[in-house]
Amino acid sequence: MSTISLKLPDSLLLRLDQESRQRRMTKSALVRAALERELEQPETAAGASCYDLARDLAGSLKKLPKDLATNPKYMEGFGR
Repeated sequence: MSTISLKLPDSLLLRLDQESRQRRMTKSALVRAALERELEQPETAAGASCYDLARDLAGSLKKLPKDLATNPKYMEGFGR
């Protein structure tokens, strides 16, 4: 296994120390697990558009007014 070094802000190092003790894991094992989880995700919320995140929902609701997104009358009384 290769070795790397990285610089962490003190606050992140403190969180890493606390979490590794709580989980009873080495800091290296915890960082590896977090990195694997991050790299397994093909697209993170930070890099995805709203459409990308909700793509599977588009067109999933039926029998709604065709002008629901543009007609202000549907928002009357909302938030009161």
